[in-house]
Amino acid sequence: MIAKTIIIASDHAGYNLKKIIGDEMSKNGHKVLDIGTNNLDPVDYPDFGHLAAVELLKGDANFGLIFCGTGLGISMAANRHNGIRAALCYDIETARLARSHNDANIMALGARTIEVDIAKRCVDTFINTRFEGGRHLNRVKKIDLTKIERFE
Repeated sequence: MIAKTIIIASDHAGYNLKKIIGDEMSKNGHKVLDIGTNNLDPVDYPDFGHLAAVELLKGDANFGLIFCGTGLGISMAANRHNGIRAALCYDIETARLARSHNDANIMALGARTIEVDIAKRCVDTFINTRFEGGRHLNRVKKIDLTKIERFE
């Protein structure tokens, strides 16, 4: 295993799962950059989805992991940023395909919708799966194009 630098972020609903995953990753030798939230006080998931995206785009981390109640809202916020491909994963297969076919650089997990053991296995799969490139590369490139560029 190659140690990686991982950004983690969550709202209050995802806080406990973020903490568990962050601790597990640190224990396994990865550098974890926890950008919040830091407790169970209510906060807005878009703030942390945007923050994770901005921090990842700085280039100081390999991947981001983001957490909210379902993973839906926080992934939508992160995906508003060009260069971010945040994938909501709910099992090992979606985690594997998010990396191998879609070159996802952020994985979103729903703390209220996934068991901790499955979440840990998803994270391990996500950060250790390589992008296949090939036939998938052109499709991934299209993700960051504007609507006008894609459909004219």
